[in-house]
Amino acid sequence: MSAQREVVQPSARVPWWLRVLWFFLIGWEATGVWILIAWFLNLTIIGLPLGLWMLDRVPQVLTLKPSKMVVVAEVSGDRVRLGYDEVPQHSWLIRLPYFLIIGWWLSLIWAGVAWLLCVSIIGLPLGIWMLHRLPAVTTLWRG
Repeated sequence: MSAQREVVQPSARVPWWLRVLWFFLIGWEATGVWILIAWFLNLTIIGLPLGLWMLDRVPQVLTLKPSKMVVVAEVSGDRVRLGYDEVPQHSWLIRLPYFLIIGWWLSLIWAGVAWLLCVSIIGLPLGIWMLHRLPAVTTLWRG
């Protein structure tokens, strides 16, 4: 008997009002420091993996945005197996050249502009949107 696979989308883990409070009290300032530390690590070959990992987590530091994990339930006969799948990523054969040619410098400019846009009320929505897209700009990461 073949297994049936069903994808269940989990609900948001952090209440919206708490994410807004986090952004205004801690997230905006912490994100600026987080980006600077990540880029310092990116300048070193040894720190590059940690720096890229940190840039991929900018949306979580900024607004406590949960990562896009998908809960998967596989049903086979009388057995049910639950697990987590992440969003499928581009091949590293595409992501590595992109990062080396474009991503490393474009993401620094992108992050700086986005962070500064968060200062004004008018630029705030665009700045948050840009910071949430920073992992994709840096390494084509799908979050």
